[in-house]
Amino acid sequence: MANSARRATDAGSAAVNLDPDDLARFAGTAARWWDETGPAAPLHKLNPARLDFLRDVAIRHFDRDPRSLRPFAGLDAVDVGCGGGLVSEPLARMGFSVLGIDADARAITVAREHARLMGLADRISYAVATAEELAAEGRQFALVCCLELVEHVPQPRRLIADLARLTRPGGLIILSTLNRTARSFLEAIVAAEWLLGWVPRGTHDWNRFLTPAELTGWLRQEGCRIVAQTGISYDPCHDRFTLSDDIKVNYLLAATREEG
Repeated sequence: MANSARRATDAGSAAVNLDPDDLARFAGTAARWWDETGPAAPLHKLNPARLDFLRDVAIRHFDRDPRSLRPFAGLDAVDVGCGGGLVSEPLARMGFSVLGIDADARAITVAREHARLMGLADRISYAVATAEELAAEGRQFALVCCLELVEHVPQPRRLIADLARLTRPGGLIILSTLNRTARSFLEAIVAAEWLLGWVPRGTHDWNRFLTPAELTGWLRQEGCRIVAQTGISYDPCHDRFTLSDDIKVNYLLAATREEG
């Protein structure tokens, strides 16, 4: 954590949009990113629904064959806030050439090693970096993913601007986060953190949760058009998350950066 914190500080203005407490919290559990019963367990449960949405939207947007095992071959993607690679690896299996970035050096080490063990090291590159740093370098991608990150940064509006800059004209942005509602406080904080212990206490700050109106408004200001939105609901009978029309707690957004 000390190394990643020093990097963030050395990065100048990029450090402004990193929360050192969150960095320390995630770095402390980095070794357990792939433990399905560990601190990242809710993300493992969320992943099938998130990936279903991502794949379906991207198939339509890029006009790819839904029957193909690797429909996105030839396209590049960046996974912003990739952690241990829970989304980067499925993206690579779908055919994307993937760059995963995270401010936590420990998470990147875990992600690289897991990709090697899974035989995916040639399809995924990982770097300790922020969206702002990549955008400043002029990097752009066909697909920009930022899942469960925007609610953890001090300046979410600024992050959205950086994500838009990273998106090639005609490209796609996929976001997932938590809505700021009374129900999200009860379910994501009181239940998930305090009562059930699904994630460590203090993982989320309800005041940083973002409404769909806020996110869509910022995306439009950055020249993006919203192409899809859906909620994610927890099914306690089957202990899984599914896509739904209910956006009161978790939700996903997809937007395209307009050309011209």
